[in-house]
Amino acid sequence: MHDNLVLEPRDVHFDWSQLPLHWIPDEPMATHTINVLHLLLPEGERWFVKVFKEALPLIRDDQLREEVLGFIGQEAIHAEAHQEVLDHLLGQGLDPRPYVRQITWLFRRVLGDKPGLTSRQHRENVIERVAFIAAIEHFTAFLGNWALNSPGLDRAKADPTMVDLLRWHGAEEVEHRSVAYDLMRHLDPGYLRRVRGMAVSGPLLIHLWIRGTRFMLAADPSLNGSLVPTWREAQKAAKRGLLPEPARFLRSALRYFSPSYHPTKEGSSSQALAYLAKSPAARAAATH
Repeated sequence: MHDNLVLEPRDVHFDWSQLPLHWIPDEPMATHTINVLHLLLPEGERWFVKVFKEALPLIRDDQLREEVLGFIGQEAIHAEAHQEVLDHLLGQGLDPRPYVRQITWLFRRVLGDKPGLTSRQHRENVIERVAFIAAIEHFTAFLGNWALNSPGLDRAKADPTMVDLLRWHGAEEVEHRSVAYDLMRHLDPGYLRRVRGMAVSGPLLIHLWIRGTRFMLAADPSLNGSLVPTWREAQKAAKRGLLPEPARFLRSALRYFSPSYHPTKEGSSSQALAYLAKSPAARAAATH
């Protein structure tokens, strides 16, 4: 399904020195709901990189191998970009480390390497984890597409550096949205593998996001535990264009189960590349 995709890791850098704690003004819940990305992605994307490196010897298609290498390069930079935000939050008095330690345990211990496996068992384990990543990448592409089409953030005067991070990352997620899925299908074209990947990854991701939002609001030193997230408030924020619509998120997940599904039907590569051509961070990286 790939069509001469050339993925370029863009070595972007962001200056967080002026980032306010609530970077969407007067919207702490929307701010921290999106901030969950910074909790999940550094360790999660490092895990993506590790699994895909393990999968490289199993690839029998030269073009797909090149796409996987480009994917690895992009995901490694994504992890570091979001890690810098975590470091900035800590400097503002919001300590993300208790939650991040749980995420680290999940990706390194629960989803990490299993010692003592035979060669055949190891191969099966790698393919299973690739299927989990393919399902997660469906959601990251959905979120990336939302970020590229979220004028509500601009209307709310959200911090421009954070908006650029979200849209740069979102554009690259849309750009490489097919790679994990194509790799999974290359290693196992069966429908059952795809369904199992989404059945595990989808509910887990939703659970982690809800817990992460609760954690961030409770840890925010300016709120003193006064704000508790609710679905009603999330829906209100979505109507203002500050968060993705929960119903659209769920409909997107259901599309993954269609026998005719392919990630190229989600989002627009041309729109993603157009943003990457004008992103302040991406343009600065290209200059240097």
